[in-house]
Amino acid sequence: MKPDDKNITWVKEPRLGAAGRSYLLLFVQGMTTTLRHLLSRKKTVQSPEQRHEIPDPLIYRGVHRLNRDEQGRVKCVACFLCATACPAHCIDIVAADHRCAAVPGPWPDREKYPQSFTIDELRCIFCGMCEEACPVDAIELTSFYDLSGKSREEMIFDKEKLLSVFDQTKDTEPMKSKRGEGREAGDDGSNPAPIPRPPSPTPRP
Repeated sequence: MKPDDKNITWVKEPRLGAAGRSYLLLFVQGMTTTLRHLLSRKKTVQSPEQRHEIPDPLIYRGVHRLNRDEQGRVKCVACFLCATACPAHCIDIVAADHRCAAVPGPWPDREKYPQSFTIDELRCIFCGMCEEACPVDAIELTSFYDLSGKSREEMIFDKEKLLSVFDQTKDTEPMKSKRGEGREAGDDGSNPAPIPRPPSPTPRP
């Protein structure tokens, strides 16, 4: 395509006025936000005896979990979309083919299954890209936020640890695919059922 092509629309950079060049308006907006938080009422939480109340646990980005299907199996199909979308490169998956004679798979209804699935929670930035990329709702982020470990190795969650997080949160934080179930007839979803508090103990590596 040539620069003089008629299909090209050249956009000129807008010229800033005196206020825009001085950044005075942006400075005033920033100071207004700072003063509003400085003068607002503070809330102190006596941690760890008193846990922080998360307004909406279903949208909180905390520790990951691997969901199970109706038969209790991990829902992951080892498509590698979560690992590909992860900007921190903290997800490592080893897939196995059930059709391989050397490594027979336990799930004949899938082409692949995760032989191993690990997430480095120290590298993760909790952006939620893995949750958005998963086509089968196999990986989700929970409301667990105060996870700690004594070593780097303890913060690397394998498949068993991720499934244990699901077992602890499946009742208080249902999967995305099941959050529309259990509503009263005629409810359009604007008044969902209240979500109970997450369990007080945090998952230990």
